[in-house]
Amino acid sequence: MTGTVQSKLLTRWTDPAAAFAALYASDRYAFWLDAGPNARTGVSYLGAASPTSRFVTASVAEGTVTSRYVQTADAAPPDITHETVFEFLRRDLTVHGDDGPSSHSASQDSASQDSGSQDSASQDSASQDSASQDSASQDSGFELGWVGWLGYELGAQTVGAPVHESRYPDAALLEIDRMIRFDHGDRTVTLVARTSATEPPAIVTHWFHRMTAVLAATPQMPEPACVAPPRASAVPRWRHHPTDYAALVETCLAAIHDGDAYQLCLTNEIRVAGRWHPVDTYGALRAGSPSHHGGLLRFGDVALLSASPEQFLHVGRDRRIRTKPIKGTRPRSDEPGEDDRLKLELQHSDKERAENLMIVDLMRNDLGRIAKLGTVAVSTLLAVESYPHVHQLVSTIEAHLLPGVTVIDAIESCFPAGSMTGAPKQSAMTILQSLERGPRGIYSGAFGYIGRGGAADLAIVIRSIVLDSNGASIGTGGGITALSDAAEEIEETRIKAAALLAGLGVTAPE
Repeated sequence: MTGTVQSKLLTRWTDPAAAFAALYASDRYAFWLDAGPNARTGVSYLGAASPTSRFVTASVAEGTVTSRYVQTADAAPPDITHETVFEFLRRDLTVHGDDGPSSHSASQDSASQDSGSQDSASQDSASQDSASQDSASQDSGFELGWVGWLGYELGAQTVGAPVHESRYPDAALLEIDRMIRFDHGDRTVTLVARTSATEPPAIVTHWFHRMTAVLAATPQMPEPACVAPPRASAVPRWRHHPTDYAALVETCLAAIHDGDAYQLCLTNEIRVAGRWHPVDTYGALRAGSPSHHGGLLRFGDVALLSASPEQFLHVGRDRRIRTKPIKGTRPRSDEPGEDDRLKLELQHSDKERAENLMIVDLMRNDLGRIAKLGTVAVSTLLAVESYPHVHQLVSTIEAHLLPGVTVIDAIESCFPAGSMTGAPKQSAMTILQSLERGPRGIYSGAFGYIGRGGAADLAIVIRSIVLDSNGASIGTGGGITALSDAAEEIEETRIKAAALLAGLGVTAPE
């Protein structure tokens, strides 16, 4: 989609949660990239499909990409091409992408330059304990383009590893030509829209006026979130029960002992029958598990609700790339002394440190394939970030992209994230496919935005709920190393899943 980008700075702050509830709660194709409740830095983005928005899905099994318009009155047949989603995006951004921030500004726009992106580590005050804070002025953020997810099974195309066939699209992306940008540091709200050659200019002007009027009438803060109760028959069911999972851990340990892998990210899935409203459920999830990379993507009958704390890739318009793998977990405690002890235990755990360092090395290698020589650097190593339910070990690796390497090249080169596979990546994925009795689907993939101006910010799909017409699914797992203990690994999966089940109003299974 070509056209001129216009923006309008509003005179009044509105909380993104209140804005989403007022504008998009009933939209079947809508998104909210969320910097977190009570955020004081970072940027949130929200919007919905317009009549000129394409919705794109990919199938690894069929080798196809399907594109269609979801808001048009006529039921035109979809456009199906035989290619990967990365080939589609590379071609689309070449044809329709911007060369840089050259958009035309509407009234009051000079004050609306985006001072950061969703990744700026803006966190609820309850989750800021030792969490790294990124500069909010590193790039101009999302300037329209694509929002969606990339499923784990795309690894069959990027790594050449075997995978199960997913029940969900292997990628789902919504083309965004108008959105609302919330800069939490500046406390500003900006409307952003791209004119289309097929639409009269008055369409965008009307959208500006309508959004301004609705937001002016919207309460500045959202109403308290409440969750629609699940069906009484909803019983969480593990794909691998504890005894089975313990046996899988032992198989992983044997593969590591034999030298087939250094680390294996073994995962599990919980399915829950029932129906939940995506917006209400996400409100409960973000209230209980605030995070700087939260998000709600609602695409038809499937919705991704994420409280992810892990950044997969950030690419700025300055072509600087960053990844922040998380490996190493301890639960939080309500008792301050015990909580400090758990934090120190994580910080000094040989097993957790080794687990993190293996993925740092893997991600350095992934970035090294698409980065300028000598620019790959570990800027933060083994930092402890604390969230409402867990302490985590987080490292940060940065680099500059090689000339000629696109943002899509970078994503394809690094996907799926090493923290969700293990190392070496291809060997780990091959072993895990033989152990995990089903697809991971959206879980373990990535979600966020890919902008037409060359910027991208993608989080890893962890600490997430996927809702569909059959119920809810939750993925959970952990990295298995030579020092792993099966009982401890099982407990880690339970800790990670408990907050997500609470968001559904469901008691965690034993």
